[in-house]
Amino acid sequence: MIIEHAEVIVTSPGRNFVTLKLVTSDGVVGYGDATLNGRELAVVSYLRDHLLALLIGRDPQRIEDTWQYLYRGAYWRGGPVTMTAISAVDVALWDIKGKLAGLPVYQLLGGACRDGCLVYAHAFGRDMPELVASVSAQLELGYRAVRAQVGVPQLAKVYGVAVGRETYEPATRAALPDEELWDAGAYLRHIPPVFAALRAQFGPEPALLHDVHHRLTGLQAAQLGRALEPHDLFWLEDVTPAENPDALRLVRAHTITPLAIGEVFNTIWDCRTILQDRLVDYIRTSATHAGGISHLRRIFTLAELSQIRSGCHGATDISPVGMAAALHVGLAIPNFGIQEHMRHEPLVDDVFPHAYRFDDGRLHPGDEPGLGVALDEALAARHPYVAAYLPVNRLGDGTMHDW
Repeated sequence: MIIEHAEVIVTSPGRNFVTLKLVTSDGVVGYGDATLNGRELAVVSYLRDHLLALLIGRDPQRIEDTWQYLYRGAYWRGGPVTMTAISAVDVALWDIKGKLAGLPVYQLLGGACRDGCLVYAHAFGRDMPELVASVSAQLELGYRAVRAQVGVPQLAKVYGVAVGRETYEPATRAALPDEELWDAGAYLRHIPPVFAALRAQFGPEPALLHDVHHRLTGLQAAQLGRALEPHDLFWLEDVTPAENPDALRLVRAHTITPLAIGEVFNTIWDCRTILQDRLVDYIRTSATHAGGISHLRRIFTLAELSQIRSGCHGATDISPVGMAAALHVGLAIPNFGIQEHMRHEPLVDDVFPHAYRFDDGRLHPGDEPGLGVALDEALAARHPYVAAYLPVNRLGDGTMHDW
C-alpha cells in the first residue's frame, strides 16, 4: 500500500480553510488541517509546489519516517509555513492509520486518560453589561470555563471584542489589514476592575481566562498579573511577545497568576526554554501549526517534566480537522489542561462533518476510526478562497506595536 493521490483543497465557508487530502492505493482517505490564518496561500504553495510530489509512492504507515523526511530532509527548517504544511501531512497520516486499524486515533496514542476534554468558550462585550450577558450565555450553554475580553473606553477596537457581530473573527476580508490603536496604560487601568466585577457577579466557580495577545512588556505584565491575583484566573494568556523568555521570567518572578503562551510556536525548540525553566503553566501549541500529532506529543511530554499542562489553541482558524486532532491528543496525554473551543459557524460544520461532541463542558473526539472528520468537497467547492488579513496595531503616535 502506498500514497497514490495527494491534493490541497481550499475553501471559505465564512472564513478560509486549507485541507490536505491523501488517498492510499487501497482507497483510504486521510485529512490534515493546513490553515495558517492570513497566510493561507503560502502553505498551499508549500504543499503543492514542494511536498505533494514527495509523498506519492510513500508508505502511509511510516508516519515518523515521513515526518523526519519532510523536516530533516529540508535545509530550510521550521517556521509557521513549513510546520503547518508538515502538520497537515502528519495529521492526515494519523487519520489513515486509524482508519486502517479501525480505531479512533486516541486509542493508537495509548487510550483515553479522561472521559472528555475540558474546553473554554469565548465571551466578550464592548462594556461590562455586554460582557456579563456574554459570560452568562456561555455558562448557560454548559461551559465551565470562559475567556473574557472587554472593550477599553479609550480604544475604538480591542482584541477579542467584535463590533456589531455576535461572534468574533479577527481576520478581515479586505485588500489591506485593518489598523487598530493600542494604549497599554488605559488597558492596565481597566482590566482588574472588570474581573473583580465578574467574580462578584458569577462567584468563585467558573474558570475565568483572559488573553493579552502579546501586547505588554515584562514589567507591565507583572503588574497586571499581580493585580489579578485576588480574582483567581485560570490563566493569563500571551502577556508578552512569545519569543522573549526573559520577559516571561520577569513576570513569573512577580506574580502567581497562572500563565499560558505558545500558540505561535511551531516546534519543540521554540518551546524548550520556557518549558525547561517552567516560565508558564500551560503551553498552547496546536497540532495544526506545530508539526501535527507526532510533534505535539513531544512538546507535551517535555512540558510534563515541568508539571506544565496543555492548552491547545482552538480558535476558528483551526478547522474541525485540526480540532479533532487536538482532542485525540488531549484525551490521551496525562498532562492535559484545557482546550480552547470557538464554535464554528453551522456552514463550517456542514463542510466538515465531524464526530466530536460537546457535553457538560467537555469535548470528546468520538469513536469513529481515524480522526472522525470528513470533508464535503462539493459544498466546499461552492465557497472559494477570499483574501483576508489579520489586523495590525499602532500606538497613538503611529508606532507599530505587537497585535
